[in-house]
Amino acid sequence: MNAARILIVEDEVRLAGLMADYLRAASYEVDLAHDGLAAIPALRAQTYELVLLDLMLPGRDGLDICRELRSFSDVPVIMVTARVEEIDRLLGLEIGADDYVCKPFSPREVVARVRAILRRRRRDFAVDGAMDEPALDIDEARFRASVGGKVLDLTPVEFRLLRTLAGAPGRVFSREQLLDQLYNDHRVVTDRTVDSHIKNLRRKLQQAAPERELIRSIYGVGYKLE
Repeated sequence: MNAARILIVEDEVRLAGLMADYLRAASYEVDLAHDGLAAIPALRAQTYELVLLDLMLPGRDGLDICRELRSFSDVPVIMVTARVEEIDRLLGLEIGADDYVCKPFSPREVVARVRAILRRRRRDFAVDGAMDEPALDIDEARFRASVGGKVLDLTPVEFRLLRTLAGAPGRVFSREQLLDQLYNDHRVVTDRTVDSHIKNLRRKLQQAAPERELIRSIYGVGYKLE
């Protein structure tokens, strides 16, 4: 397995170098960006498994960067800052940060947090195809799904449908079984409603991963996730 690649976005050059040294000693690959304007271009040009993102940066602050990043990627983000006010913590997490580290901190603590997030992410459900095919990730805490790091724009019903299928890959679900998982208000709908949602879900999955067909129809029975 290739070493996880991490991007450190930190304008304090010595601190960034110190974190990079500890992460490299822990067998991670590390790239550095020292101002806010360089962050998004770096994240669009290279695939990273995690981002260490300083809150106060020249050119563009970390919250703004994280907000834009979440529009095209679900890569884990650890916010790093000297500002400890609770409002900053909450705001950082609400826009999609996965964790928060306050300065001053031990570099060993940062390495431990990186390991914990990457370990948890690997335990998250992933449907892996052939070599180099993108994985499907289900993030129930944020009600979000992605394919190969591309966040899917799903409705709540589509997310529940995908979550149900992903909970038992290879299992064939009947329309009735899927309907039981789609609505919380027990509304009366026909089983053909599932077909409509499946059609929309397939379209969004294929936009993110056109080379794969994740959802298959089983004639006369229902649907399954490959």
